[in-house]
Amino acid sequence: MAHVHQHGLHGHSGSHADHAHHHGPGHHHHYDGTGSLATAFFLNLSFALIEFVGGWYTNSLAILSDAVHDLGDSAALGLTWYFEKVSHKARDQTYTYGYRRWSVAAALFSSLILFGGSAMILTEAIPRIWNPEPVMAPGMIALAVLGLLANGMAVLKLKGHDSPGEKAARLHLLEDVLGWVVVLVGAVILHFTHWNWLDPLLSVIVSLYILRNVIINLKGFSRILLQAVPEGVDLIQLQTRIEGLEGVDAVHDLHIWTLDSSRHVLSLHIVVAAETSREQLLNIKYAAKEIIRTAGIGHDTVEMEYADEACRLECC
Repeated sequence: MAHVHQHGLHGHSGSHADHAHHHGPGHHHHYDGTGSLATAFFLNLSFALIEFVGGWYTNSLAILSDAVHDLGDSAALGLTWYFEKVSHKARDQTYTYGYRRWSVAAALFSSLILFGGSAMILTEAIPRIWNPEPVMAPGMIALAVLGLLANGMAVLKLKGHDSPGEKAARLHLLEDVLGWVVVLVGAVILHFTHWNWLDPLLSVIVSLYILRNVIINLKGFSRILLQAVPEGVDLIQLQTRIEGLEGVDAVHDLHIWTLDSSRHVLSLHIVVAAETSREQLLNIKYAAKEIIRTAGIGHDTVEMEYADEACRLECC
């Protein structure tokens, strides 16, 4: 390995831009997403309790199912609210990248809650399609209108906040809005036709839609947790551009991952000719860092090596 750090050239976040972002993930002084999450949480929890009473009163499985769903959403929002607050703490000796991954954990937990709740709803609703019970359609209509208002307000409170946890929470609430539209339409039809099997059928439709989106979300979160290359980053193109710099012999051990889908991290080794001067080495390093920045990478570690030396540490 080239002991470039002996001359002040070790590539670990060496640029001034890097020094600025060392203050890192925790310093978002104007962040207000947690306040929006708190409002959405209390809105959702309050309405979930109303739904339980209304669902029991109208004998509507669709309403009771959505009450369970909203209760799960409330737990998810509560977790997201807490984890979002934690995720904006500054890095420390325990979490050297900061706490941004906690936001991903919140999104994962909330998705699992939705998955379990939707599966439970399906086990209750499917048998009832063949054994429908009478329901109070006017009460369903009134609760559906209230549901649209409550969940719509919660979605608006989270508009413009785009961390993984907030995206997952907003998706949950948006699904609730769409679910209430389906319940409202179904309740109106049921009111005029008395087709009581519509009530459990609506539960099945909404639950399957939610499960589909939860699975899509879980796939995205698993990519983050398994440190896959972030979406939108072209690994081969990035390596080709750096290898194309004048004075670069090769690039190896290139790794890219993301902390929370918005904060990407990179490490790589750049091999240069043995006769490369200190000034040339600096120029290569800063040119590589500029390419890395334009690729949307927020934190990089660049290790410089001379061509006539072996990689003394195990490269992986």
